Amino acid sequence: MNDFTLSDIFSITLNPLQVITSLLIALLVGLFIFFIYKKTFGGVMYSRNFNLSLIMLTMVTSLMLMLISNSLAVSMGMVGALSIIRFRTAVKDPIDTVFMFWAVGEGIAVGTKYYDIAVIAALTIGVIMVVLTVFKGKASMPYLLILHYHEGAGQQVRQMVKQLPNARMKSKTAQRDGIELTMELRLRENETGFVEKFLRVDGVYDATLISHQGDIIS
Repeated sequence: MNDFTLSDIFSITLNPLQVITSLLIALLVGLFIFFIYKKTFGGVMYSRNFNLSLIMLTMVTSLMLMLISNSLAVSMGMVGALSIIRFRTAVKDPIDTVFMFWAVGEGIAVGTKYYDIAVIAALTIGVIMVVLTVFKGKASMPYLLILHYHEGAGQQVRQMVKQLPNARMKSKTAQRDGIELTMELRLRENETGFVEKFLRVDGVYDATLISHQGDIIS
């Protein structure tokens, strides 16, 4: 029976074929995450660079786990190196954080050779994300309606606003050139055609409908 010495722990090497295989699987899983993020994105501005970073995050995480699981020396050095790194990039949408954790989790599974778990988890989470997005598209979403109009058109504007579903006034600003009214609404995507009707009212300068991610306080 061969003794496993301390020097053996620090001299373990990776099989190049294993490294290539793991990175290719991580690439495929990362591309799947890339596709799901692009198809289910519902934010204000889509960032292709962030989406590409999810692929790299999956691959880099799998590489780190391969190194850590095969060398005690590298794992100790990795902990020390990561402890001094600060990530200052602000994540504006909470769902982006979820995708980042998803990419890291897939990288961990691939790096530790749990390929079947990585693939099953990717498919399962991907299907759930698509289903939730479909239901989200059918549900009502919060919008902000911003109206800028002359004081003389106020009565007609108020009558039209009362007909809007779940309308709630957020702010009203009186300016020298008119009044700016901000309303909070809950609408479906196919219920936004009423905006043009405000422009047909004499004295209405502009009407803007903005989708926002904030929750409406009940």
